[in-house]
Amino acid sequence: MSDLLIILFSFSEVVLLVIVILFFLRLKKSETLLSGLQANQQEFIKRLQFNTQLENELVSTFEQRQQELVALNTELEKKAASLQKLVDLANEYCKSPQFMREIIIQGNRTGKSPVQLAKSTGLSLEEIELIIDQS
Repeated sequence: MSDLLIILFSFSEVVLLVIVILFFLRLKKSETLLSGLQANQQEFIKRLQFNTQLENELVSTFEQRQQELVALNTELEKKAASLQKLVDLANEYCKSPQFMREIIIQGNRTGKSPVQLAKSTGLSLEEIELIIDQS
């Protein structure tokens, strides 16, 4: 009976030893899995930081472009106002009597009829004839 007890204890010890070995193998597997998760987490954090940096650069560049566009728009408005002044001045010059007189005289020299000159200048036929007679 004592041999049987020894065999039973030996068998139970072997079973316990197998259970402990299986437990340690599972523990090792869990540690490997945990290490892999930590490595993935570190990689994810690096990617997040990189994306944050890119986003900050993008926002910075966008703000810079907006400021440049505002400056360009201001400059464009100034140039448009300057051009409008030039157009207004040219319109005034075109309507000046001296300029109209020159157009009528030149037109008459090139062979345009008084009727054609009246239509192109917006003056009456009598005014055109009077200017031609004076020259």
